[in-house]
Amino acid sequence: MSTPVIQISDLTRRYGRDRGIDKINLQVEEGEIFGFIGPNGAGKSTTIRVLLNLLFPTAGSARIMGFDIVRDSKKIRSRTGYIPSEASPWPDMAAREFLLYCASFYGVPRADRKIIELMEVFDIEPGRKISNLSSGNRKKLSIIQSLLHSPGLLIVDEPTTGLDPLMQQRFFDLLRSENRRGMTVFFSSHTLSDVQMLCGRVAIIKEGRIINVEAIETLRKKQLKNIRIEFIDTVPENLADLPGMENGVSVSGKSMKFTWSGDMKSLIAALSGKDIADITVEEPSLEEIFMHYYN
Repeated sequence: MSTPVIQISDLTRRYGRDRGIDKINLQVEEGEIFGFIGPNGAGKSTTIRVLLNLLFPTAGSARIMGFDIVRDSKKIRSRTGYIPSEASPWPDMAAREFLLYCASFYGVPRADRKIIELMEVFDIEPGRKISNLSSGNRKKLSIIQSLLHSPGLLIVDEPTTGLDPLMQQRFFDLLRSENRRGMTVFFSSHTLSDVQMLCGRVAIIKEGRIINVEAIETLRKKQLKNIRIEFIDTVPENLADLPGMENGVSVSGKSMKFTWSGDMKSLIAALSGKDIADITVEEPSLEEIFMHYYN
C-alpha cells in the first residue's frame, strides 16, 4: 500500500488554557479530494496551520507525504500548495510580477506561459496592481499562486470566499482536472454544498475534535430520512414523540414533517390504522446530515 498523503496521530494544539484542536487522528490517501467540514471556530484552520508548521503542535504528530511536519517542513512546503482563507499578496506588486516572483522559489519551467494561461482562466489583468484588486481577485491570485509548482498536495481553507458563482465553477473544474493528474486535495470549508460537489470522503470536526469520517455517499445512505405525512383529518397527538424522531416535529394543518433515524418498521407500525392521505420519504441533504451529527 502507498504511504498516506496526510497521516495525523493524536495531534493537539492549545492556546494557553483554551483548546484549539484535541487528539485529532486522520488519514488522507493519495488521489483523494478529501473534505474537512465544520462551522467557524471548530478547529479547521488551526489544524491546517499546524500541518503547515505555521503553528507548533502542543502534542501528537503528523506526516505529509511521509515527512514529519516539524522536522521536514521545508520539504513539505516545496511539494504542497496552500490557499489560505484570507489572501494578502504584496499590495505594491503587479499581479503577473507577483506570480513570477512566487514561481522563482520553485524553479517552475515556462512559468510565464503557465501564469498567463491561469490568469486568463480566472480573468485577472496581468499588469493590474494588487492594491487595486478586489478581495475576490486577490483570492483568485492566491489560487493561481498555489498551483504554479504543480503540488502533489493542495490544502485549501475556505477557498470560495469572495468568488462569484462562475469563478467558483471554474475553480472546481480546475481542481477536478488537477486531481485527475494525480494531485491530492484537502478541502476545508463550512460551505457544505461545495464539499458535496467535490469530495469523496469527509471528516466532521466539532470543538477541536473529529466526530466522524465517512464517504459522502455512505452518510447519505444512513438511516436518516426526511418524512412528510399528510393526514385526511387531523394530525394524531400520539405521533409527536416517537423514538427515532430527530430535531423536533413540525406540524401545519393536516401535515407533519420530521427527520427519522430509527427503524422504518417501527414507524410503519406506529402509522398503522391512521387516516393517511399521503406520505413522502426523502434522502436528507448533506447539511441536514451534518447538523444531525452536531446535535
